Amino acid sequence: MRNYILLLLTLVLFGPLGIDLFLPTIPAIAADFQVKNEVIQSTISLFLLVMGLGQLIAGPLVDKFGRRPIALVGISLYIVGSILAALSTSSDIFVIARVVQGCAVCCTGVVCFSGVRDRLSGNEAAKAYGFLNGTLNIVPALAPLLGGILAELFNWRAPFWFLVFYAVVVFIIMAIWLPETRPADTKPVKGLPLKQYARILSNGRFLRFALVNAGAMGMAITYVSFAPTVLMTEGQLSPLTFSLIFGGNGFWILLVSLLANKVIQRAGRPFCLMLGTILMGLGCVGLLAGMHFLPEAASQHWLSYMLPVASACAGLAFTMGPATSYALEPYSDEAGIASALVGFVQMAIGSSIALIAIALPMSAKPALAIVMLLGGLLALSARLLSSKLKGRVKSINQA
Repeated sequence: MRNYILLLLTLVLFGPLGIDLFLPTIPAIAADFQVKNEVIQSTISLFLLVMGLGQLIAGPLVDKFGRRPIALVGISLYIVGSILAALSTSSDIFVIARVVQGCAVCCTGVVCFSGVRDRLSGNEAAKAYGFLNGTLNIVPALAPLLGGILAELFNWRAPFWFLVFYAVVVFIIMAIWLPETRPADTKPVKGLPLKQYARILSNGRFLRFALVNAGAMGMAITYVSFAPTVLMTEGQLSPLTFSLIFGGNGFWILLVSLLANKVIQRAGRPFCLMLGTILMGLGCVGLLAGMHFLPEAASQHWLSYMLPVASACAGLAFTMGPATSYALEPYSDEAGIASALVGFVQMAIGSSIALIAIALPMSAKPALAIVMLLGGLLALSARLLSSKLKGRVKSINQA
């Protein structure tokens, strides 16, 4: 089973690699295409938007044709999109390339999370989701540094050639070792299953647990968006120091995610949801307390931002795995569709929360504190619901 989860990990990494690896090259790309930085930066939001909306289409395809074929199609699209980006001669072609990459990640993401649901349930599924979500945080820690080194040694196109290389290697691995895990009793899908989407979304249990992930994603995107301004402008950190601190938080989330897996097994999912609620609340209180009670010099120190962020990110690590497993647990016969909806809610609503926070007429810290509070309240709502459910601690289809 561990080898199977590692296979899924290589699939789930396509998303964050597509976002973080090229971040240091944005000014160079913009200069090469003679456009403003904002044009290239906007492809990040476009990537996330396509990634979220596309899962509504990828989900039914995964249930209709199987996990393995859609995974291979997704990786193939990723190769095409990455080659197109590396060979782009204008911003228009580059934007198209990013859309293709986003479509690819729709497929690989849905395959990954529906694959977990195929093989695991209860606490075991929560551990797997927590591991996959937590490991993703290592990418923001390392990918910008790798992308910067590649661009420095070659040019801005080098990170995209690296993505081509990675995708080709993963394609070969999946073609040889990825098993087909679609259950035999999976419901047949014809066309876009709007009625199934509506039915699942109208389920209070599903929506309350899926919104936990949306709140966590909104908090993460808001933190990342505000970090350069808060740390480098107010905190007066150098770009290198900023990168080290930013990366350090990624490692922190990874470590907490590994700890969360052990806590889930021993204390259960409801306990982790409650702990995540408390940690997000502490992050909110810490940000506001630092603003109002610390001397001005201390309130502008990077620790006054990063310590509350570290607490809230730890809360994220404790909540996303249990919430995902609770949301998907009743849908073993339509796991692809349900997984797609979880991804859609997480990406679409999470991105919307972040955009609203960024647009609020207030400074970065109180805006982020509001998002942390929202994330904590959503986790608390899920915790209260979980106390009414019977947990199952077992794995199915051992292999």
